[in-house]
Amino acid sequence: MISRTKLLSSAVAINLLTATSSLASEPAFTVIQKAELSVAGSVSNAWADFDGDGDLDLAVSIKGGEVKLYRNDDGHLTSIGAAVGLPLSGLEIRGLSWGDFDGDGYVDLLGGSNEMVDRAANRSFVWRNIRGERFEEVAADLGLLVPGRISRQANWIDYDNDGQLDLYTGNRAGPNQLYRQVDGHFEAVLGEGGINDTRATVGACWFDYDRDGDLDLFLANQSGSTDALWRNDGGQFTDVAPQLGLDQAGRDRSVGGVGCAVGDYDNDGHLDLFVAVYGTDLLYRNKGDGTFEEVAAAAGVAADGHAVGAAWGDYDNDGYLDLFVNQYEGEVGQQVPVNLLYRNLGNGRFEQVLTRDSQLNAGDHGVEWVDYNGDGAIDLSLTDGYGPEGGHLVFRNELDDTARQRSLSVRVLTADGTRVVPGAEVRLFDQHGQIIATRQIPTGGGYNAQSAVPAHFGLSSLYPVTVEVSYPGGRTVRKTDVSPATYRGRSLKVKAGT
Repeated sequence: MISRTKLLSSAVAINLLTATSSLASEPAFTVIQKAELSVAGSVSNAWADFDGDGDLDLAVSIKGGEVKLYRNDDGHLTSIGAAVGLPLSGLEIRGLSWGDFDGDGYVDLLGGSNEMVDRAANRSFVWRNIRGERFEEVAADLGLLVPGRISRQANWIDYDNDGQLDLYTGNRAGPNQLYRQVDGHFEAVLGEGGINDTRATVGACWFDYDRDGDLDLFLANQSGSTDALWRNDGGQFTDVAPQLGLDQAGRDRSVGGVGCAVGDYDNDGHLDLFVAVYGTDLLYRNKGDGTFEEVAAAAGVAADGHAVGAAWGDYDNDGYLDLFVNQYEGEVGQQVPVNLLYRNLGNGRFEQVLTRDSQLNAGDHGVEWVDYNGDGAIDLSLTDGYGPEGGHLVFRNELDDTARQRSLSVRVLTADGTRVVPGAEVRLFDQHGQIIATRQIPTGGGYNAQSAVPAHFGLSSLYPVTVEVSYPGGRTVRKTDVSPATYRGRSLKVKAGT
């Protein structure tokens, strides 16, 4: 990480450092299993139901090379990584991405290493999930060693809409690489420059910004590099960031994009983009006509500091996406978290609700919103990689029962019901046909992580809704008169073609 001494902008710093009378009350969260989850050097955190029992399980990468896996049993997390074949030590794993690449119904796990001294030793690992019972490392057999990569975000996505998951691998110090899956093997998609971007990529988010049926790619690039938005036109890519004003030209080497998070914060049906930055954070509002408007300052989210990861989630179930941003301050070896939780006011603006001494000021890398206990309120999963104590803490959301009921979970699957579909969009409409909200099934975010989780909606009421799922490739599935109360404690499952 590049060291910078610049602190937060004065307006945001005042909110962080002093609890003023205008500051909104902090939401109620309770840390769970703190002693077990306080592990130093925790970097990336990603959630998925690896054993098919209906509970979301947690994978965490640790700087010493261990990959921890916690099986979730009715809200209790049990560490089982070593017992199922995941490493206890070795090359430092910087990112973790869940994706069922072979379509067998059991989600697989990819990690990439981050050795800075012996860079030639770097590679990627793919742990194939064997019936939810054990993992087998198969990267070489698949053609996915990706040698020499300083690993950052990796994305399991179907970029060419052929029904098979492909892979994109970001590189902090070299060219990124796109791999196309062909008959169970992965082939590098080659080309001069192009989507195999040579800039210093940390964050990579795929989403269909122009709603033409295929996934486009935003890259958050570090060390003064400009950011990129690679528009996908049937598998051919063009960087349109300069013409859309998303490139941030003119940065010095201390400034750059780190993480990206996709979400429809204003409920207009178009996916917006937040970029966590070493420098001033960015919020691009999708105008729905193929263009964006940068609105971070107007929205109240233009903090200036060392932001690393970010995630959208409706923690209060009011129907609007809120935003958590992990950032830190201090020199190398002395970094401390300075986290931000922005509550969405529903009018295009946000208020920052964390104080400096909040228990949620506990992460400097990974951040994921996840309803790990299935109670209808999304919980918060953070990692601390720099702190002397460190940890990958999970905070249970203590919303009251009435508020927890105002929610709907939607699991988006392939036609055969085996695989979660990254990049699919889920929209809710009210009884009058008006859009309520939009969510995307994750393609990557937080900090170099990809979870395979349902879409979570907070709701203003429990009236029946229409659920519309847009799959990459253009297929749309609609389910009408869906009663949210019917799905309390479980997800509505939507399959392509049903």
